[in-house]
Amino acid sequence: MIQLQRLEGFYRVARAEGYARAARSFPYPITQPGVHQQVKRLEEEVGVPLFERVGKDRVVLTPEGRALYAHVAPFLEGLDAVVQSLRKGDVGGTLRVHASGHVLRHLLPAWLRRLQAKRPDIEVALFESKVPALDVLRSGDTDLVVDHLPEVPEDVEAREVGRTYPFLVLPSNHPQAKSRQVRLAELRDDAFIAYSTDRHLRELQLGELALAGVKPKRLHAADSSETILGFVAAGLGYSLVASVLPGGPREAGVVARPLPGARSGPIHAAWRKSATRSPLLQAALALAPKPER
Repeated sequence: MIQLQRLEGFYRVARAEGYARAARSFPYPITQPGVHQQVKRLEEEVGVPLFERVGKDRVVLTPEGRALYAHVAPFLEGLDAVVQSLRKGDVGGTLRVHASGHVLRHLLPAWLRRLQAKRPDIEVALFESKVPALDVLRSGDTDLVVDHLPEVPEDVEAREVGRTYPFLVLPSNHPQAKSRQVRLAELRDDAFIAYSTDRHLRELQLGELALAGVKPKRLHAADSSETILGFVAAGLGYSLVASVLPGGPREAGVVARPLPGARSGPIHAAWRKSATRSPLLQAALALAPKPER
């Protein structure tokens, strides 16, 4: 492994075209023989001469030296700027985000447009998850989870970035679709479409039905709110879904009605406590939406 100090000595000699001038350019004290020794050891490591003496106090790069300089110079010349960026927190890169399909469609787009406008050096990699991707977050395979969280675990930091509102969704050709207020008890003979993958959401759905004294005679299962809306539009049944849109889901063939008495719920942005200082996270959270109460 070539030591960085030897590469720095080589770089400064190449720039100054001499050992004495190179020694004076270092930001720390070093003698001319010390610089010469760095270059000599580097030449021994690579096995070829890197400089040719063309005068009493002047050296120039050999062809091999020019090839090495072409790789070394951009790194060393950009190093100070990178260090300053690290200290200021102006660090670009890829921010990995896992979110539910509904959040991906309706909450994230405006947020990420603000981030891209302010920080074009940050690239966002989006992944859809059927359930809150906390295990993926803990493993370090994502940076941010944006989803409903039944509870915030102790090893996770979270911030509320939105709220969902509960809605009853019916096929647009359903006999009750024209009513401004539909009672769940009136749908007891209809098929119900429930979440299959997310047990928490499924329990919330069935709990609301139980409060209304409804036990569906037929159940269909779907793994996301988007799939549920597709099933409803196809006339397969009705369902209960939460939407970040105050007016409810907007889907062709679907009618949405507010669910009386049901409470809104939070959407959280969650990240590992150990990653709180991440400059990518800080940049994204600074532009996160602030939900209305």
